[in-house]
Amino acid sequence: MLVWLGVGWGSTHPLGKIATETGHGPFGLIFWQQAVMVAVLGAIALVRRKGMKLTGPALRFYVIVAVLGTIIPNGTFYASVAHLPSGIMSIIIAMIPMLAFPMALALGMDRFSELRLVGLAMGLLGVGLLAAPGAALPDAAMLGWLPVALVGPLFYAMEATYVAHRGTLGMDALQAMLGASLMGLILCAPVMLILDQGYSPWPLGRDDAALALSSALHALLYASYVWLAATAGAVFAAQSSYLVTAAGMIWAMVLLGERPSATVWLALAVMLAGVALVQPRTRSKAERV
Repeated sequence: MLVWLGVGWGSTHPLGKIATETGHGPFGLIFWQQAVMVAVLGAIALVRRKGMKLTGPALRFYVIVAVLGTIIPNGTFYASVAHLPSGIMSIIIAMIPMLAFPMALALGMDRFSELRLVGLAMGLLGVGLLAAPGAALPDAAMLGWLPVALVGPLFYAMEATYVAHRGTLGMDALQAMLGASLMGLILCAPVMLILDQGYSPWPLGRDDAALALSSALHALLYASYVWLAATAGAVFAAQSSYLVTAAGMIWAMVLLGERPSATVWLALAVMLAGVALVQPRTRSKAERV
Protein backbone atom coordinates (compact mmCIF):
# COMPACT_ATOMS: atom_id res chain seq x y z
CA MET A 1 0.00 0.00 0.00
CA LEU A 2 2.87 2.38 0.75
CA VAL A 3 4.36 1.63 -2.68
CA TRP A 4 0.98 2.27 -4.35
CA LEU A 5 0.70 5.61 -2.54
CA GLY A 6 4.27 6.63 -3.34
CA VAL A 7 4.30 5.60 -6.99
CA GLY A 8 0.78 6.93 -7.61
CA TRP A 9 1.12 10.30 -5.93
CA GLY A 10 4.64 10.70 -7.28
CA SER A 11 3.26 10.47 -10.82
CA THR A 12 0.90 13.43 -10.31
CA HIS A 13 3.73 15.99 -10.51
CA PRO A 14 4.96 15.10 -14.03
CA LEU A 15 1.34 14.56 -15.09
CA GLY A 16 0.59 18.06 -13.81
CA LYS A 17 3.48 19.43 -15.86
CA ILE A 18 2.16 17.68 -18.97
CA ALA A 19 -1.27 19.22 -18.26
CA THR A 20 0.28 22.71 -18.58
CA GLU A 21 1.93 22.01 -21.94
CA THR A 22 -0.70 23.77 -24.07
CA GLY A 23 -0.74 26.89 -21.93
CA HIS A 24 -4.10 26.61 -20.14
CA GLY A 25 -4.42 28.97 -17.16
CA PRO A 26 -4.12 27.57 -13.62
CA PHE A 27 -7.78 28.13 -12.71
CA GLY A 28 -9.04 26.47 -15.87
CA LEU A 29 -6.95 23.43 -14.94
CA ILE A 30 -8.18 23.53 -11.32
CA PHE A 31 -11.81 23.69 -12.48
CA TRP A 32 -11.52 20.49 -14.54
CA GLN A 33 -9.38 18.85 -11.87
CA GLN A 34 -12.11 19.43 -9.30
CA ALA A 35 -14.77 18.23 -11.74
CA VAL A 36 -12.97 14.89 -12.10
CA MET A 37 -12.44 14.68 -8.33
CA VAL A 38 -16.14 15.29 -7.65
CA ALA A 39 -17.11 12.65 -10.20
CA VAL A 40 -14.77 10.01 -8.73
CA LEU A 41 -15.52 10.78 -5.08
CA GLY A 42 -19.22 11.14 -5.84
CA ALA A 43 -19.24 7.66 -7.37
CA ILE A 44 -17.49 6.28 -4.26
CA ALA A 45 -20.07 8.06 -2.07
CA LEU A 46 -22.92 6.44 -4.01
CA VAL A 47 -21.38 2.99 -3.55
CA ARG A 48 -20.84 3.67 0.15
CA ARG A 49 -24.27 5.33 0.48
CA LYS A 50 -22.61 7.98 2.60
CA GLY A 51 -22.80 11.49 1.22
CA MET A 52 -21.79 14.99 2.32
CA LYS A 53 -23.00 16.84 5.38
CA LEU A 54 -24.77 20.10 4.54
CA THR A 55 -24.82 21.81 7.94
CA GLY A 56 -23.52 25.37 8.42
CA PRO A 57 -20.31 24.28 10.18
CA ALA A 58 -19.69 21.62 7.51
CA LEU A 59 -20.09 24.16 4.69
CA ARG A 60 -17.65 26.51 6.46
CA PHE A 61 -15.21 23.60 6.77
CA TYR A 62 -15.52 22.87 3.02
CA VAL A 63 -14.79 26.51 2.14
CA ILE A 64 -11.70 26.75 4.36
CA VAL A 65 -10.27 23.44 3.17
CA ALA A 66 -11.03 24.27 -0.48
CA VAL A 67 -9.20 27.60 -0.23
CA LEU A 68 -6.24 26.34 1.80
CA GLY A 69 -5.92 22.94 0.12
CA THR A 70 -7.04 23.56 -3.47
CA ILE A 71 -7.58 27.06 -4.84
CA ILE A 72 -4.36 28.71 -3.67
CA PRO A 73 -1.85 25.80 -3.61
CA ASN A 74 -3.06 24.25 -6.87
CA GLY A 75 -3.05 27.65 -8.54
CA THR A 76 0.58 28.22 -7.59
CA PHE A 77 1.44 24.60 -8.47
CA TYR A 78 0.17 24.86 -12.05
CA ALA A 79 1.76 28.30 -12.45
CA SER A 80 5.18 27.16 -11.23
CA VAL A 81 5.31 23.62 -12.66
CA ALA A 82 5.01 25.10 -16.15
CA HIS A 83 8.39 26.78 -15.54
CA LEU A 84 10.22 24.44 -13.13
CA PRO A 85 11.39 20.83 -13.61
CA SER A 86 8.87 18.30 -12.27
CA GLY A 87 11.58 16.67 -10.13
CA ILE A 88 12.17 19.97 -8.33
CA MET A 89 8.44 20.18 -7.56
CA SER A 90 8.58 16.67 -6.07
CA ILE A 91 11.37 17.74 -3.73
CA ILE A 92 9.61 20.95 -2.71
CA ILE A 93 6.43 19.11 -1.73
CA ALA A 94 8.44 17.36 0.99
CA MET A 95 8.45 20.70 2.84
CA ILE A 96 4.85 20.15 4.04
CA PRO A 97 5.62 18.37 7.35
CA MET A 98 8.48 20.78 8.04
CA LEU A 99 6.23 23.80 7.59
CA ALA A 100 3.45 22.18 9.62
CA PHE A 101 5.77 21.60 12.60
CA PRO A 102 6.17 25.27 13.70
CA MET A 103 2.43 25.82 13.14
CA ALA A 104 1.63 22.90 15.44
CA LEU A 105 4.05 24.29 18.02
CA ALA A 106 2.38 27.71 17.89
CA LEU A 107 -1.03 26.14 18.52
CA GLY A 108 0.23 23.93 21.32
CA MET A 109 -0.49 20.79 19.31
CA ASP A 110 3.09 19.50 19.42
CA ARG A 111 6.16 19.66 21.60
CA PHE A 112 9.51 21.25 20.83
CA SER A 113 12.36 18.90 19.97
CA GLU A 114 15.96 19.73 19.11
CA LEU A 115 16.08 16.91 16.55
CA ARG A 116 12.98 18.18 14.80
CA LEU A 117 14.42 21.69 14.76
CA VAL A 118 17.48 20.22 13.04
CA GLY A 119 15.10 18.54 10.57
CA LEU A 120 13.48 21.90 9.82
CA ALA A 121 16.92 23.44 9.25
CA MET A 122 17.79 20.60 6.86
CA GLY A 123 14.63 21.28 4.91
CA LEU A 124 15.63 24.92 4.53
CA LEU A 125 19.13 23.80 3.50
CA GLY A 126 17.57 21.60 0.83
CA VAL A 127 15.68 24.59 -0.58
CA GLY A 128 18.87 26.62 -0.41
CA LEU A 129 20.68 24.02 -2.50
CA LEU A 130 17.93 24.19 -5.11
CA ALA A 131 18.13 27.99 -5.16
CA ALA A 132 21.93 28.23 -5.38
CA PRO A 133 22.81 30.04 -8.65
CA GLY A 134 23.71 27.56 -11.37
CA ALA A 135 23.65 24.60 -8.99
CA ALA A 136 20.30 22.88 -9.56
CA LEU A 137 18.06 24.91 -11.86
CA PRO A 138 18.99 24.57 -15.53
CA ASP A 139 17.99 28.19 -16.23
CA ALA A 140 18.61 31.16 -13.92
CA ALA A 141 15.21 32.58 -14.96
CA MET A 142 13.55 29.68 -13.12
CA LEU A 143 14.77 30.99 -9.76
CA GLY A 144 11.91 33.48 -9.56
CA TRP A 145 9.39 30.62 -9.69
CA LEU A 146 10.89 28.81 -6.70
CA PRO A 147 9.13 31.04 -4.09
CA VAL A 148 5.87 30.55 -6.01
CA ALA A 149 6.33 26.78 -5.85
CA LEU A 150 6.85 27.01 -2.06
CA VAL A 151 3.42 28.63 -1.58
CA GLY A 152 1.75 25.25 -2.21
CA PRO A 153 3.48 23.34 0.62
CA LEU A 154 2.87 26.31 2.94
CA PHE A 155 -0.88 26.24 2.33
CA TYR A 156 -1.05 22.43 2.44
CA ALA A 157 0.64 22.64 5.85
CA MET A 158 -1.94 25.25 6.92
CA GLU A 159 -4.74 22.98 5.73
CA ALA A 160 -3.34 19.96 7.58
CA THR A 161 -2.87 22.00 10.74
CA TYR A 162 -6.41 23.39 10.53
CA VAL A 163 -7.94 19.92 10.08
CA ALA A 164 -5.81 18.47 12.88
CA HIS A 165 -6.76 21.35 15.19
CA ARG A 166 -10.48 21.61 14.37
CA GLY A 167 -11.27 18.04 13.34
CA THR A 168 -13.66 17.04 10.55
CA LEU A 169 -16.93 17.63 12.42
CA GLY A 170 -17.75 13.95 12.59
CA MET A 171 -17.20 13.37 8.86
CA ASP A 172 -14.83 10.74 7.60
CA ALA A 173 -12.05 11.91 5.30
CA LEU A 174 -13.84 10.88 2.08
CA GLN A 175 -16.96 12.85 2.99
CA ALA A 176 -14.81 15.85 3.88
CA MET A 177 -12.84 15.64 0.65
CA LEU A 178 -15.97 15.30 -1.50
CA GLY A 179 -17.42 18.42 0.11
CA ALA A 180 -14.15 20.33 -0.24
CA SER A 181 -13.78 19.27 -3.89
CA LEU A 182 -17.32 20.38 -4.73
CA MET A 183 -16.76 23.68 -2.94
CA GLY A 184 -13.45 24.08 -4.77
CA LEU A 185 -15.30 23.60 -8.07
CA ILE A 186 -17.89 26.23 -7.11
CA LEU A 187 -15.32 28.76 -5.89
CA CYS A 188 -13.00 28.22 -8.84
CA ALA A 189 -15.64 28.77 -11.54
CA PRO A 190 -16.08 32.56 -11.14
CA VAL A 191 -12.32 33.13 -10.76
CA MET A 192 -11.74 31.12 -13.95
CA LEU A 193 -14.33 33.16 -15.85
CA ILE A 194 -13.12 36.54 -14.54
CA LEU A 195 -9.54 35.72 -15.55
CA ASP A 196 -10.73 34.29 -18.89
CA GLN A 197 -9.01 30.96 -18.24
CA GLY A 198 -11.94 28.70 -19.11
CA TYR A 199 -11.57 26.17 -21.89
CA SER A 200 -13.18 23.01 -23.24
CA PRO A 201 -11.15 19.80 -22.92
CA TRP A 202 -12.85 18.28 -25.97
CA PRO A 203 -11.48 16.62 -27.98
CA LEU A 204 -9.18 15.18 -25.33
CA GLY A 205 -5.50 15.80 -25.96
CA ARG A 206 -2.39 14.56 -24.18
CA ASP A 207 -2.60 17.43 -21.68
CA ASP A 208 -6.29 16.82 -20.91
CA ALA A 209 -5.73 13.09 -20.44
CA ALA A 210 -2.82 13.80 -18.08
CA LEU A 211 -4.98 16.16 -16.00
CA ALA A 212 -7.88 13.68 -15.85
CA LEU A 213 -5.58 10.81 -14.86
CA SER A 214 -3.81 12.91 -12.23
CA SER A 215 -7.13 14.05 -10.72
CA ALA A 216 -8.67 10.56 -10.65
CA LEU A 217 -5.48 9.15 -9.14
CA HIS A 218 -5.51 11.78 -6.42
CA ALA A 219 -9.07 10.87 -5.41
CA LEU A 220 -8.30 7.12 -5.31
CA LEU A 221 -4.96 7.59 -3.58
CA TYR A 222 -6.50 9.77 -0.90
CA ALA A 223 -9.07 7.06 -0.22
CA SER A 224 -6.22 4.55 0.06
CA TYR A 225 -4.29 6.84 2.40
CA VAL A 226 -7.31 7.19 4.69
CA TRP A 227 -7.73 3.41 4.81
CA LEU A 228 -4.03 2.90 5.58
CA ALA A 229 -4.00 5.56 8.30
CA ALA A 230 -7.05 3.97 9.94
CA THR A 231 -5.60 0.46 9.65
CA ALA A 232 -1.89 0.95 10.38
CA GLY A 233 -1.83 4.38 12.03
CA ALA A 234 -1.07 7.91 10.84
CA VAL A 235 2.66 7.69 11.60
CA PHE A 236 3.08 4.60 9.42
CA ALA A 237 0.97 6.11 6.62
CA ALA A 238 3.06 9.29 6.73
CA GLN A 239 6.07 7.29 5.58
CA SER A 240 4.52 7.43 2.10
CA SER A 241 5.90 10.98 1.82
CA TYR A 242 9.41 9.59 1.23
CA LEU A 243 8.18 7.40 -1.60
CA VAL A 244 6.11 10.21 -3.11
CA THR A 245 9.17 12.44 -3.43
CA ALA A 246 11.49 9.69 -4.68
CA ALA A 247 8.88 8.31 -7.11
CA GLY A 248 8.18 11.82 -8.37
CA MET A 249 11.84 12.17 -9.31
CA ILE A 250 11.82 8.82 -11.12
CA TRP A 251 8.53 9.56 -12.93
CA ALA A 252 9.98 12.89 -14.10
CA MET A 253 12.92 11.02 -15.60
CA VAL A 254 10.69 8.41 -17.27
CA LEU A 255 7.84 10.61 -18.52
CA LEU A 256 9.65 13.90 -19.16
CA GLY A 257 13.24 12.85 -19.76
CA GLU A 258 14.54 15.02 -16.91
CA ARG A 259 18.08 14.34 -15.73
CA PRO A 260 18.61 15.98 -12.33
CA SER A 261 22.06 17.32 -11.50
CA ALA A 262 24.16 16.04 -8.60
CA THR A 263 23.07 19.09 -6.57
CA VAL A 264 19.41 18.15 -7.03
CA TRP A 265 20.07 14.62 -5.73
CA LEU A 266 21.96 16.11 -2.77
CA ALA A 267 19.01 18.43 -2.06
CA LEU A 268 16.70 15.40 -2.23
CA ALA A 269 18.81 13.48 0.30
CA VAL A 270 19.01 16.47 2.68
CA MET A 271 15.27 17.14 2.39
CA LEU A 272 14.26 13.52 3.08
CA ALA A 273 16.62 13.38 6.05
CA GLY A 274 14.92 16.51 7.34
CA VAL A 275 11.48 14.94 6.85
CA ALA A 276 12.64 11.89 8.81
CA LEU A 277 13.53 14.10 11.79
CA VAL A 278 10.40 16.27 11.64
CA GLN A 279 7.83 13.47 11.19
CA PRO A 280 5.59 13.01 14.27
CA ARG A 281 6.72 10.23 16.55
CA THR A 282 4.54 7.40 17.79
CA ARG A 283 3.49 8.24 21.31
CA SER A 284 4.22 5.84 24.11
CA LYS A 285 1.42 4.02 25.93
CA ALA A 286 1.90 6.29 28.94
CA GLU A 287 1.60 9.41 26.76
CA ARG A 288 -1.58 8.13 25.11
CA VAL A 289 -3.14 7.52 28.52
